[in-house]
Parts: sequence; structure tokens; C-alpha cells
Amino acid sequence: MPQSSYVPKGSASFTIPTVAAPRDFDFVLLPKLTMLALSAAIEPLRVANQISRQELYRWRTMTTDGAPIRCSNNLRLVPDGPMANAKRGSRVFICAGVEPTETLNARLVHWTARQAAHGIAVGAICTGAFTLAKAGLLRGRIFTLHWENQPAFLEAFPDLLPSLNLYEIDGDLMTAAGGSASTDLMLSVIEDDFGPEFALVVSDMCLHGRSHSGHAPQKTAQSAILGSRNKNLIAAIRMMQAHLEEPLTVEQIAQDIGISRRQLERSFAEHAGQSPWQYYADLRLSRAYALLSETDLPITEIAAATGFGGTSAFARTFRAKFDTSPSKFRKRW
Repeated sequence: MPQSSYVPKGSASFTIPTVAAPRDFDFVLLPKLTMLALSAAIEPLRVANQISRQELYRWRTMTTDGAPIRCSNNLRLVPDGPMANAKRGSRVFICAGVEPTETLNARLVHWTARQAAHGIAVGAICTGAFTLAKAGLLRGRIFTLHWENQPAFLEAFPDLLPSLNLYEIDGDLMTAAGGSASTDLMLSVIEDDFGPEFALVVSDMCLHGRSHSGHAPQKTAQSAILGSRNKNLIAAIRMMQAHLEEPLTVEQIAQDIGISRRQLERSFAEHAGQSPWQYYADLRLSRAYALLSETDLPITEIAAATGFGGTSAFARTFRAKFDTSPSKFRKRW
């Protein structure tokens, strides 16, 4: 059941009109969920109750069978109970975390589809989007999930394209990438419910530097990562990211952005400390690492999906980077 009259005490306050009834949230917890993302979603609701001194929001946590689960940090969470049908007007969030393909649950997928069919707004936090996709709720919709898990998601659902933004609101579909992005999403909900001034006070109480737009990217721009504002360097990196499966040559990249190969090599040496080809290979290896960790794709397919062609070239490059073969890495993982 939802928390009953949970209005904690505090010295800060903000007066808003008395609400007729609290708004309900249901959080369905999957094993290995990211605790940061879950608490970042619930805390703004708790703070909103505290500073308004009334019960604006209620929430309950559920697992498929009502049993405790362990989060990705190995802490154990005890839910309020097993999955139960959501009340009309409530919002449901599927909360997941690492190894999302392993924690997919057929019973939860069926339950999620049934809730949506009955008019319940169902969303996702972190990798909960895997469940929504399996339930058929993401086709033609704008949604997001954590950038680290997007390669595995795209392999599992190649016809669905997540955004790289912190959160997305597409009608009644709300998704957050995880981490503190859950707070940004909930602050947006609070602002819609009770206005921007109230949401600002909630944000300040959370000591959260709020992103006011779901279109804020999850990752910093490559220019910030490399400590450079070199437009040619950034253009080159974006081209590399767009051509992981069929890599371009360094000459092609330089030609497309209108500089010489030598100029491009100097930029990478100065700002990245490596050659363009080494940087490109690291991007492809990062994608391969994610696919090995989070999917059951054959190694031959992963080699092809990351532009290495044959498995021998892939294994050689992977071993040089990670000091183990792809097959041994997967077994150990």
C-alpha cells in the first residue's frame, strides 16, 4: 500500500492551495536496479510533501512477487508488497538497472501491457525501458534510457531509437535515463502540478542544480570531454560515432570536415593524447564491451557490429585493450 500520510517535519515551507487528494506513484522494482535513480525519483515527492505541509504525493514500491530485491550496489530493498493493479490516475514507473536483459521478467511485461491497456500511465527509470519495449509501449514514442545500456537496447530492439537526453515526456509516457535525471523528471512533474516557484524550492531543498529541459544531454559534449572547443575535432568524433559498424578511414574523415590528415592527427595528439585511429578503435571497443556485457549476441556478430570484420582481428584488438579475449571476458562477466 502507499505510504500513509507521509508528511515529514521541516523548517522550510511553501504555501500552496490544499489539494483534494494526493497523486499516486507506483514504483516496480527489478533486481539490480540503480538505487540512485530510484531515490532521486522519490525524494522530490517527499520534499514536496514536507515543504507544502500536506500530502501532495503518495508512493508505493512493488516487486513481481513481493520479495525483497538487491540493488546494483548489493543493498537489499524490501518492497511494500507484490505487484497490484494501479489505481486510475496513478503513475507507474518500471525501475531497473544493470544487466537489463537478464532481469527482464515475462510476468512483469504482461502486467505492464495490461496496466497501459487500462489507461494507466506507465513510464520507466534507467533501463526500465527494456520492459516497456517488450510490452510494445515504445513504438512511435520518444523515450530514453541510460547511455551505457543503449547499445544493448538497440541490438535487442533495432526498430526503436532512444534519445540521449536526461529525460523525455511524450504525452503520458515519461522516461528518465537514471541517476539524478530522475530528479529532473520529477521536478518537471511537480512544476506542471504546482507551478515553477514551488518546483524551484523543491529543487533547492534537494540541493539539485536542475536541468530545466529534458533535452539536456546525458553526457557532456565531446568538446568538454577533451577539453577543447576545436570544431574540426568535434566534427571528426561525431563522424566516428555515427560510423562504428563500417569505419571510415582517417583520410575520409579529414576530407569530409575539410582539413588535412596531418591537421586532424595534430588535433587528436594535442587534445586526446592519441591518434585518430586509436581514438576511433577505442570508441568501437567501448561498444563491443557493452555488447559483450549486456547481450547474448555471438562474438562474430559483435565483431561485425563494431567494425572489426573477422573475429580474429576483433579478439586481437580487444586483448590488447583489456588484456583478455572476448570469450574469456564474457565467461568471467
